[in-house]
Amino acid sequence: MAVHVFDAAMALQPQGADRFAGHCGRSYWNAVGPFGGISAATMLNAVLQHPALLGEPVSLTVNFASGLAEGPFTISARAARTNRSTQHWMVELQQTGAQGGAPETVLTATVLTAVRRSTWSGSDVPMPEVPGPATLPPGERMIPLEWLRHYEVLPVVGGIPKDWDGAENDGGPDQASLSRFWMRDHPERPLDFCSLAALADVFYPRVFLRRAFRVPAGTVSMTVYFHAGAAMLRDCGSDYVLGQARGQFYHAGFFDQTAHLWSRSGVPLASSTQVVYYKE
Repeated sequence: MAVHVFDAAMALQPQGADRFAGHCGRSYWNAVGPFGGISAATMLNAVLQHPALLGEPVSLTVNFASGLAEGPFTISARAARTNRSTQHWMVELQQTGAQGGAPETVLTATVLTAVRRSTWSGSDVPMPEVPGPATLPPGERMIPLEWLRHYEVLPVVGGIPKDWDGAENDGGPDQASLSRFWMRDHPERPLDFCSLAALADVFYPRVFLRRAFRVPAGTVSMTVYFHAGAAMLRDCGSDYVLGQARGQFYHAGFFDQTAHLWSRSGVPLASSTQVVYYKE
């Protein structure tokens, strides 16, 4: 059976205690480097493959310290502390410098895993009522980037602007930067923690919708909170996930945006927040 392109892109080989080797290719290439979601998934994959892993992911924070280049890299993943039911991980990705010198840090991450207990559950962010994916026209790539070839994205509202005229969105504070997409891997792939982390980053920078002006922008730090366990993700299979994203504050070259993801049946799967750098 052929390896899915997503699994091939985040593949890691153990290299002794707490170390893994990988290779950054161009299958999920963005404008000047790989799609941030595949980088986040790779960092999480190192923890999930570690023999000392306790429980399942609860949160993942990835800091994009520099651009990941095409070629080999190494990841160190260390359990900084293990408690009775929680585990705190420190993860670092390094590549050899552009001039062939010493290894340089490109990404850092922290991961919280836990053995989850059965408790009361609830949600203050219900899934919005939207048309089902079958009622929407086939999705087109919002931006002609390689990584988007590996996702089916069906915009419900908040697609990429058609006219880059610099006009501010006058939809009001609830709508000015709001997008809702049905999303899944292409080709189809059963949902798991790594693919869910990547889906949380599918949304293009909110500054593009808030103000239809092409500016350089890139995620600096991204956190994903996992609300579903492995069994709930298996129940999703390879079905569409509904994602909703909205920007918050834009100031002096940085802004933050949030996202929420639900299964088709309305089960909360994950939420995320990220800080994005942008130029005028």
